[in-house]
This record gives sequence, C-alpha cells and structure tokens, in this order.
Amino acid sequence: MGIVEAMKLMNRVEAGEPGRVVRVLAEDGEAVEYGQPLFLLAPSQPR
Repeated sequence: MGIVEAMKLMNRVEAGEPGRVVRVLAEDGEAVEYGQPLFLLAPSQPR
C-alpha cells in the first residue's frame, strides 16, 4: 500500500485483505498517529 517513515526508518504498510483504494485519508508528508486509517478500501470481491 505504501511506506510510513518513523524515526528515519521506512515501514511498509500493507492491507489486511485484498481490495482497491477508493480514498486516501492521509496526504504525503502528513504526520499520522499509530492506528490512524491511511486508506479506505473497497473489497475486491463481494462477501
């Protein structure tokens, strides 16, 4: 999904399930908190 920098370390962010990004909730360079949603996903297949 993306990369989050924390204390000069790059941390990979992955989705917990398949889907597509329908909305980005945090902009590039924006400070974020632990647990804060970064993307809104739509499931790739209906359940």
